[in-house]
Amino acid sequence: MSMEAAAPSTADRALRVRPATAEALRPYGELLGPDWPRSSHIADFYEGAVSVHQPPSFVSDDDTCLSLATVQPRPLEIDYIERHFKHTQTFIPLGGKPFVAVLGAPTEGEMPDLDRLEAFRFDGGAALCLHLGTWHEFPFALEADTQLLVILRNETTRNLASDNVVDGEAHGGDLDKKNLIKRTGGRIRVEL
Repeated sequence: MSMEAAAPSTADRALRVRPATAEALRPYGELLGPDWPRSSHIADFYEGAVSVHQPPSFVSDDDTCLSLATVQPRPLEIDYIERHFKHTQTFIPLGGKPFVAVLGAPTEGEMPDLDRLEAFRFDGGAALCLHLGTWHEFPFALEADTQLLVILRNETTRNLASDNVVDGEAHGGDLDKKNLIKRTGGRIRVEL
């Protein structure tokens, strides 16, 4: 993608939220939930009472960690957008509370294609496993105390440390977090 195609705009933008379905999420990641394929390569020790499935495209390494995020409702405005190069970050809702995720397809350039960002509403019954390089904002809670298990790399957490933040952005080996307001002069709002 050329830099011209990803050139920032100073105009405010609005994104309409659409339902998170496996088909709609295909460019960004996988929906992991009750409708996920039922094939398993694990022996059936429990006569069908337990089935274990593994996402076929999960990527990380021994620096992987599991975090619990408790998210409160906040304005549905995108201030930041980020991507990861070494792991397929995964958000697993606990308690069935809905959330909204803003996603952009991976790009070669410095910025996502802002005209192609999409917003999705998750009902709280399925998880999201992002593809490598998928642009995203941290999920927006629609209800108080929404809890998400987050699978990520410890390196990402280190990249987000306050001593690594410069001019409102954080960068590192696994993180490219951009301040959209600073870079574009505009704001992207999500409309439910």
